[in-house]
Amino acid sequence: MLVSLTVGKVDAGVAVLLTEDKRLIEFPSILLPPDISSGSIVDITVARNHKSESDATSAFHSLQSTIFRTFGQRTPTAPILRCRNATQTSVVLEWDPIDIATAELRGLTLYRNGSKAGTIPKPTEVHSTKLSGLAVDTEYVFHLILKTSAGTFASEKLKVQTHKMTDLSGITITPGHMPAALRESLQVTVGRIGAKLVDTVRIDTTHFVCTEGRGPAWEKAVENNIPVVVPDWVKGCERDGRIVGVRGYYLNADPRLRQIGPGGSTQGSPQIPQQQQQQQQQQQQPVKSPLMSPRTEVTPPTPEKTTHEREPEDAAPPPPPKDDQSEASERSEPEKWPAPEPKSHAEEQKVRTEDLKPSAEESEEDSEEEEDSSGAKAAEAGLPTRAKPGAKHEKDDEAGFDDVTL
Repeated sequence: MLVSLTVGKVDAGVAVLLTEDKRLIEFPSILLPPDISSGSIVDITVARNHKSESDATSAFHSLQSTIFRTFGQRTPTAPILRCRNATQTSVVLEWDPIDIATAELRGLTLYRNGSKAGTIPKPTEVHSTKLSGLAVDTEYVFHLILKTSAGTFASEKLKVQTHKMTDLSGITITPGHMPAALRESLQVTVGRIGAKLVDTVRIDTTHFVCTEGRGPAWEKAVENNIPVVVPDWVKGCERDGRIVGVRGYYLNADPRLRQIGPGGSTQGSPQIPQQQQQQQQQQQQPVKSPLMSPRTEVTPPTPEKTTHEREPEDAAPPPPPKDDQSEASERSEPEKWPAPEPKSHAEEQKVRTEDLKPSAEESEEDSEEEEDSSGAKAAEAGLPTRAKPGAKHEKDDEAGFDDVTL
């Protein structure tokens, strides 16, 4: 088919051609002759190339067949989940290597009782996991979810029941360094309680039993937080018929911390001795005397001297009264000296008679002055005063020395 077109305008890369009925056609200028310009007329022949069309169709169908054979015949398979081991508080789950066919892996997630328990790291390499901290004698439901570019695939739900405290079949023991005789005894004991004995430390190993903490197996057990106990722990489980705590059976643990019997009492530390020890400690502690609060006491007046000799006139004056603070401190202390015994009536009469001798007239005035001064000081100190017997008779009776009867 031959078509004549008129060149209207030539731009860089594009030329505008006009048909006979005045239609505009944009045509690549690179396909036109190099010497054309506006107003030139070009003839273009248009024909169908059947051979090239057939070759392109054949190549397209071949590509589709290759894509189907590579990506369309196999799809990812759902993971198959199973229980490897179960104890009183832990579960070990495992599954076959995942098959994602030609799809791209997006993730592998574990679910427990319908809730997400965690994402499995490196799903193409890791094929097992361990869940700890579960409840004793409780049923759990687990399943895996595989996410790929070809879709999401879920595994069958797996029901797992944790063991009772008396079920020792879930215990998996890896022996370490110990004497040969002790290892043989350990094997016999493990067989009797129904536990398992493995040579290497695995993900389902529950306890590492040894007498010396050394070797690569011991290091791996410590790295994986596996309890390292002595062989007596297995014997303790057999003796009690149940799994016992490992606190007192570590390599460097005190044997007195080991539990004996279902009551949970420990060796060497019963409850009664502990109470006795506490009582002894309380008795050994010094008893603190209660603090005595200060109190005010009225002491009786000091009795007069019974000696026949009078004190000399130039005797030293009585000491000044103490202040309130010193008096309160002295009164707060317990009395060390007993109170003076009261005198009989005859002794008082004798003292009065001796005081009323003629020698007393000479110093009567001086004694009255001393009594007045001592009474004033006693009044200032807050002590009661007592009148002198001789003065009382003189005021009341106004009698002489001759009138006094012995």
